[in-house]
Amino acid sequence: MEKKPCCSAGRLPGNNAVHKESAVHKESIEVAHAHKKERAKLVYIPGGTFKMGTEDREGFPSDGEGPVRDVTINSFYMDKSAVTNREFENFVLDTGYVTDAEKFGWSFVFHSFLDEKEKQKAPQATGAPWWVAVEGAAWHHPEGPDSHILERMDHPVVHVSWNDAAAYCRWAGKRLPTEAEWEYAARGGLQQKRYPWGDELMPDGQHMCNIWQGEFPTLNTADDGYMGTAPAKSYAQNGYGLFNMAGNVWEWCKDWFTDQPDQKGGNNNPRGPKFGVRRVTRGGSYLCHESYCNRYRVAVRSSNTPDSSTGNTGFRCVVDINYY
Repeated sequence: MEKKPCCSAGRLPGNNAVHKESAVHKESIEVAHAHKKERAKLVYIPGGTFKMGTEDREGFPSDGEGPVRDVTINSFYMDKSAVTNREFENFVLDTGYVTDAEKFGWSFVFHSFLDEKEKQKAPQATGAPWWVAVEGAAWHHPEGPDSHILERMDHPVVHVSWNDAAAYCRWAGKRLPTEAEWEYAARGGLQQKRYPWGDELMPDGQHMCNIWQGEFPTLNTADDGYMGTAPAKSYAQNGYGLFNMAGNVWEWCKDWFTDQPDQKGGNNNPRGPKFGVRRVTRGGSYLCHESYCNRYRVAVRSSNTPDSSTGNTGFRCVVDINYY
């Protein structure tokens, strides 16, 4: 399948952004144990061996989706859903944390959410002109300084970088999932199915995830009810009780990205390369559709620089089996 640029945009590697938490906040976010309220969000993911990756004709071999290989994963716990605006707000209020988007003073917003004046005055992402670098866009102002999240508190937080996601995890006593853990959990116990629920995108005509309907990037009919993000607990859960493991928002993983099979960490609880430029994202978003990138399949891989933030990227957390 012809490779097309993904429906996310990123900051260029090698910029001068701050890549770690401010020292004044470091102590408050390095918490040894998860808050009690965080425990209720978790579901148990039983360990096992699964076939990771795909060689499906609809896949992107150049993204390193294959080859299919047997991978063994230890048991762990995973958040039922992506971290929400409400939960991220609690973190910020508790720690005073400042996100990368706020430090830069801008983040990428999809063009459909902006008026013509805003589009004209802000630069567009190279190779993905539908992404506009909007001053003042951040997690609490997702379309710019005049927007807010008051009616989206139960939606996934967006405009968070990998650095921001990792900081939240430390505060919550959790961590980001490895790429292998993420895919294993997303499959929900199914083997080599295209989506978390099976091979058919809309079984019995039912929408199973929040993706683009229409012709990307100009016409979104929003037949699934959402132009942008949906609440984090929308649609049916997969076999492990997880929400939205396809579509809605891309989710950061712990691993550095590589498309080289011999660098993916082997077959036993792989952790990916030790070094890299971009971190893995998985799951696709509300901007994915078969008319363009088709990146809402379980095996899809993408990546971005650790300080990048967009209006369609969030995260969820995991903890090891010895958590309790």
